[in-house]
Order: sequence, then structure tokens, then C-alpha cells
Amino acid sequence: MATLAVYDAQKQKVGELTVQDDVFAVPVKVELLQEVVRWQMAKRRAGTACTKRRDEVSGGGRKPWRQKGTGRARAGSNTSPLWKRGGSVFGPKPRSYAYKLPKKVRALALRMALSDKVGSDRLFVLRDFGLNEIKTKNMAQLVDRFSDGTRKAVIVTSEPNQIVELSARNIPYVKVLRQEGLNVYDLLRYDYVIIHEPAVAKIEERLRP
Repeated sequence: MATLAVYDAQKQKVGELTVQDDVFAVPVKVELLQEVVRWQMAKRRAGTACTKRRDEVSGGGRKPWRQKGTGRARAGSNTSPLWKRGGSVFGPKPRSYAYKLPKKVRALALRMALSDKVGSDRLFVLRDFGLNEIKTKNMAQLVDRFSDGTRKAVIVTSEPNQIVELSARNIPYVKVLRQEGLNVYDLLRYDYVIIHEPAVAKIEERLRP
């Protein structure tokens, strides 16, 4: 079993935590991570682009001019796609881009993303946030200690924590997630991961194969 160091808010080691190898020490496959990220982004697409077909644009109802004798090309309606302000041909319509991906694949990718952070020493287990009030400055200092000053970190809490969530909401490139919302895209997007110690057991229980 792998062992992770446990830190306090000042980044002083205060203990160790034994974790499951099949959750935090899984061989990483880039192709699988890419597939899950693609699935996540497809689910997030709005799919609201919409154009009007020739039966939806205003106009039509009568023939613009008689069929023969005018010297102009034949025309049956001013809603034709050939006309200015006419309908669109094969234009986009509202749709969902989401598709299904097996739960086991998603869970495996999440274990790989966590393992990648552990392997690169960018995952930290935090015993206590050390925050007694909602204050952005204190949260920024905390994140600086664990992210080498880059502040590109995702913070994972074990349960709703208003002080942590509100203190971090105005810091660019810092995101707070509850453990049930942990996902591959955010783990790969942010350089560092800070996990509240009680959340580790819940993550293991959810992801253990």
C-alpha cells in the first residue's frame, strides 16, 4: 500500500496516511484520460446553435413573379436558400452532444488522474485548513504554500465547507470541489491537488474496484 504524508495548514508534516494502491497507484494511460475528458466536455456543450429553415423564415406565400416572360430565372418563393434572407440549408439545430461512457471506464480514469498527481508529488493531504473566518488573503496564502506560488490548485473537501468555498471563490485558478464532485477534467486542468484528510477515505470507498 502507498503512503501519503499528511500536512497542517503551514505545510508541516504531522503524520502519514496509508492509501489503497488500486486507487492512488494505478498505471496511467493517456488515451483513456483523453477519452473521459472528451466525454466530459461533450456533456458540457450547450448545443443551442439554431438556424431557420426555409419553412421558418418570414415571407413566402406567393410566387415572386410569373413563371415565364420576365427574362429572369424561375422563382417559386422568396424563402429559398438561394435568396437573401432565405432559409438555411442543413444548418444547426438544438441538440445534445452527450453520449454514454461506462462507469468503470470513468472510475478507472479518475484513479489514473489521482495516481498521476501522487506520482508527480502534486497531491497533498491536509489535516486542517486552519481557517476561522471567510478571508481570501488567508486562503491565498494557504494555496501558495502547497502550489509553489502558482495558485493553480483544486481543493477537495470531505463535506460542505462554507468558509473554504467562499474564501477561495475570488482567487483565479483555484477551485473548491466536494469529494463527490471530483472529476478527471479538473484534476488534469489544475497543477496541484489539496485533499482534506477525511475525504481520502470517502474517495477510496467510491473508487475502489
